[in-house]
Amino acid sequence: MALTKLMQWALAFAAFTGLWATLVANAAQPENYLHNHELLVLALPVILIGLFGLYAVFIILYRVFTFNDCEEAAAELNKQIKEARKDLKSKGFSFSED
Repeated sequence: MALTKLMQWALAFAAFTGLWATLVANAAQPENYLHNHELLVLALPVILIGLFGLYAVFIILYRVFTFNDCEEAAAELNKQIKEARKDLKSKGFSFSED
């Protein structure tokens, strides 16, 4: 059975949440103070959300900068629009020319 992308993300989230909850439970043991690595464990979800946001921005910028124009597709689309207008005019539809 193949995992869908949603199931993969849910599995990864569940694994992370379980691991993080275990680390938080260990960090919550009665001690006098929290160590630096325990503070990092507590802040890990916020750090990961920030990193995910940076990753998303990077992916969006990469796709914007590598976007290709397709002149052939644009010409074909314009041709189809003209054909559709001609067909609609033959059926009695009138276009308002702005």
